[in-house]
Amino acid sequence: MNLNNKHFLKLLDFTPAEIEGLIDLAADLKAKKKAGISHRMCEGKSIALIFEKTSTRTRCAFEVAAADLGMHPTYLDPSGSQIGKKESIADTARVLGRMYDAIEYRGFGQEIVEELAKYAGVPVYNGLTNEFHPTQILADFLTIREHFGALKGKKLVYMGDARYNMGNSLMVGAAKMGMHFVACAPKKYFPNAELIAQCQAIAAETGAVLEFIEDPMTATKNADVIYTDVWVSMGEPDAVWEERIGDLSPYRVTAELMDNAGAQCRFMHCLPAFHDLNTTIGKQIHDKFGIDCMEVTDEVFESEQSIVFDEAENRMHTIKAVIAATLGFLW
Repeated sequence: MNLNNKHFLKLLDFTPAEIEGLIDLAADLKAKKKAGISHRMCEGKSIALIFEKTSTRTRCAFEVAAADLGMHPTYLDPSGSQIGKKESIADTARVLGRMYDAIEYRGFGQEIVEELAKYAGVPVYNGLTNEFHPTQILADFLTIREHFGALKGKKLVYMGDARYNMGNSLMVGAAKMGMHFVACAPKKYFPNAELIAQCQAIAAETGAVLEFIEDPMTATKNADVIYTDVWVSMGEPDAVWEERIGDLSPYRVTAELMDNAGAQCRFMHCLPAFHDLNTTIGKQIHDKFGIDCMEVTDEVFESEQSIVFDEAENRMHTIKAVIAATLGFLW
């Protein structure tokens, strides 16, 4: 499979075979790392990591992946570049593209990473935008395959606000891979109609099933995976937190929902998760709203059914596969 010089901006740009191929490559590279086998197939290359939104997992995954591949990463935090401030996105892309072999962007609108890709002249990777989070989905799907042996036909239920990057990307990925995707939320939190229509067209070719259900007990019956994410992005005003907590508390992942799904069900979360009071934000939420968890209970998060840390580790392996494949490694 040849993905040389291809951008990784959203899963809509890739065929099911290409997505499966990247997961296969990630599994191979993971096995090599576990066995201590060197795999520096990008020796001497460099990558710029632009983070307009900070992240523990995405930054560490890209930096370790690059190092394992023999690359030099440069991390640019929100104050470390002039992108969109003193320098246009197009100009930034053309400067970095002459210095680096690849560019990662994590930040705001999808149009930003798309414009970087248009002008960079080197592969550009989406580390997260408001609309899509494709590297996370590759990690999720590797994790699901490790636990269930396959993706096709597996039922994944996304609980909570499905309008943004995680709900969108899981729906796209599930449609591509022939899975059974359910968005479980109040109707106003469903993905937008245009993207649903695109995914329904893909599902018609792959055999995927897409459902949008408001009742949690109906949605989670026989689920293989129950997936959730934070309800509110950092920096939002109290009014937004109050609205989301009010609207989405019935969609919190609880032991009752996991039992309703069945013993086969696994819990997934892209992290960080508000499942206890051991964080500054968690304590602030408790003090303001009187709750000790948000999208998932601590009981579920710490249970044997939770595979969130397998999922987090796999960010590194799947990102490594994307970098290697797009910088010319053939497999």
